[in-house]
Amino acid sequence: MTDIPVISTTELLDELEEPPARPGEGLLSELVAHLRQNRSVLRERWAQRITAAKLLTAMTSEEIFSEATSVYENYVEVLETGSVEALQNYARNLSERIIPRGVETDEVLGIVLLLRDVLARSLFEKYQSDFDLLNRILDAYEPAANRIANTVGVSFVEERERIIRQQQEAIRELSTPVLQVREQLLILPIIGVLDGQRASQLTEQLLRAIRSNRAKVVVIDITGVPAIDVVVANHLVKTVDASGLMGASVIITGLSSEIALTLVTLGLDLSKMNAVGDLQGGIEEAERLLGYEVTRTNEPA
Repeated sequence: MTDIPVISTTELLDELEEPPARPGEGLLSELVAHLRQNRSVLRERWAQRITAAKLLTAMTSEEIFSEATSVYENYVEVLETGSVEALQNYARNLSERIIPRGVETDEVLGIVLLLRDVLARSLFEKYQSDFDLLNRILDAYEPAANRIANTVGVSFVEERERIIRQQQEAIRELSTPVLQVREQLLILPIIGVLDGQRASQLTEQLLRAIRSNRAKVVVIDITGVPAIDVVVANHLVKTVDASGLMGASVIITGLSSEIALTLVTLGLDLSKMNAVGDLQGGIEEAERLLGYEVTRTNEPA
C-alpha cells in the first residue's frame, strides 16, 4: 500500500495564495542584476564597439558615450519589465534623439545589435562554467533582446518617415506660398523649375487656400519660372479651370515670351486664362474685379 504524503493546511493555503512564476522570470531578474552591476564596463565595451564599427560618425565620442549611457539604462529596464509601452517609449525617444543628428537606419540597427552582442558575451563569460544554466539564461535573454531590436528598428523607420513627410510639407509650403493680400484676394508667386509633381502639389495647395480664404480672385505670378513643358502647361490650364469651379477668377502674370509661345504652340484652350504683363498690373486687375477703386498716388490730381 502506497503512502500518501500529508500536506498541512498552512502549506496548502500558502501554495494556493502564491501566484505561479512566469517562465524564466527568476533567470531574467538574475541577468538584469548582472547587467546593472557591470554597467560601467559593459557600456564602455559597447561604446568602443560602436567606434570600431564606424557607426554614429555624425556624433562626437562624448555624445556617443552619453547616448550609450542613456540607451543602456533604458534597454536594461525594458528587459526587466517586459512592458510593451515602455519598449515603445524607449524606441520612440531613441529615434527622436538621434535622427536630428543625422543617424541613418542601418546605424541605429547596428548599435542595438552591437549592444545585444556585448551583453550576450558578458553572459557567456559569467556562466561559461555551467553550460545548462547558460542555456537557460540565454533562453530568457534572447527573445526579449530580439523583441527590443525589432521594435527599435520599426520605430526608427516610422519616426524617420514622419520627419521626412514634415520636411517635404514644409518645403512645399515654402516653395509655393499662397499669400492673402486682402480679403478674397490671393497671390501665388512661383519661383524655380516646375515639374509635373510640383505643379500638381501647387494646384492642390491653391485650391485649399481658395476654399479656406473664400477667395474670389487669384493672381498667379510665374515671373520666376524659366520654362514649362506640356505636362506643366496642362496643369496650369487645369488649375485655372478648377479655381473657376470654386468661384475664383485667375490672373496669370509674368509670362515670358518663351512660355507664351509654348502655350500657343501646344494648342491649349486659353480662353479662360486672363494674362496681365506684371505682378503690379495683375494686382490692380484683381482689385478692379473685386470692386476696389484703383488710384495712383504719384499722379497729379
